[in-house]
Amino acid sequence: MTQTHEPRPLPTDRSSPFDPPEELIRLGSRRPVSRIVYADGSIGWLVTGHAEAQAVLGDGRFSARKELVRLPVPWLGHMERVPAGPGEFIFMDPPEHARFRKLLAGYFTMRRMRQFIPRVEEIAQQRLDAMEEAGQPCDLMKVFAYPIPSLAICELVGMPYAEAGVMHDEITRMFSFDSPPEETRAAAAAIHRMLYELLLRKRAKPADDIMSELVISGQLSVEEILRVASLLLIGGFDNTANMIGLGVYALLQHPEQLALLRAQPELVESAVEELMRYVPSLHIGPIRAALEDVELGGESIRAGEVLTLSLSAANRDERRFEEPDRLDIMRTATRQLAFGYGVHQCIGQTLARIEMQVAHAALLRRFPTMRLAIPGDEVPMRENIVPYGPRLLPVVWGDAV
Repeated sequence: MTQTHEPRPLPTDRSSPFDPPEELIRLGSRRPVSRIVYADGSIGWLVTGHAEAQAVLGDGRFSARKELVRLPVPWLGHMERVPAGPGEFIFMDPPEHARFRKLLAGYFTMRRMRQFIPRVEEIAQQRLDAMEEAGQPCDLMKVFAYPIPSLAICELVGMPYAEAGVMHDEITRMFSFDSPPEETRAAAAAIHRMLYELLLRKRAKPADDIMSELVISGQLSVEEILRVASLLLIGGFDNTANMIGLGVYALLQHPEQLALLRAQPELVESAVEELMRYVPSLHIGPIRAALEDVELGGESIRAGEVLTLSLSAANRDERRFEEPDRLDIMRTATRQLAFGYGVHQCIGQTLARIEMQVAHAALLRRFPTMRLAIPGDEVPMRENIVPYGPRLLPVVWGDAV
């Protein structure tokens, strides 16, 4: 039976950098599906329950199509409600989505990603050397967290790392809620231009990378290749980097968990899974639209209505996780939703897990005494950018004061 309650804007104010907004926590499992007001004034739904979020992500009656969804927060350079462009497969439903997904899945198989582990380990060691060379205090985000996934995805896609810094700046500008429409469009155009120039180079001189293989295969149009490469680079640059930064920050603020991981480094896989559950970097969305009337969490969702899923709240659902507000790296958190669920779950999740596991293990081996260089509550956060994470994370180690 449908419950009645007053729609409210999406809660975004946090009292802790690691916890979802308090209002989301209060909703939690007590009201796993509730009414919210979207940025354009329309009324839609907020999903905070784990089972309900997983149900939406796994149900074909809820669409990811770009022209159907709305944004729950004000965004100056807002995403236009138009059909997805060529290659924007994350904004498509099956069967269109499946065509791209099937093609790209072969590049991110478990076997291929495991073969890439030695290279990720090599990159991590190089970044640890860079931290020592940079001196103390060192911004872990700039010198360590960003370069590891950026270097890895650049090599896989085929982009020279020398161009990654400019690309990352444009991505950040495009996904800032404060960027006006003209800046968002300019950033998108710059990314498109860089990738088109890269494609021309791959066409003239193919190499052993994803873009070269896509060009050679002839299965996608030029515009589709550019959009696909853009999505892979955006996901590879920012999402994993912020998850690494959030994980390190959370461990440094939970010394008992940090000590446990130092004493038992074999816990790194469960630690990474728990850190993703505890503080996922995707703090707004995913967003879906109902294609037909659906009953969900005791509510009647009507065809055309839009739902915003709060993965941070779903990952704190006490019906799924015991003592969900406690960070516990020994917890079995394999059903956390940081990478999504269903046909749209992150295609690069195996690579991301490898990068996070390698990064945490290598960092603790090299700098076992690492600690924050500023008070924990003074770490600046990316509140107005997707994904969520520290803007910078100053750290010191050894005998540094």
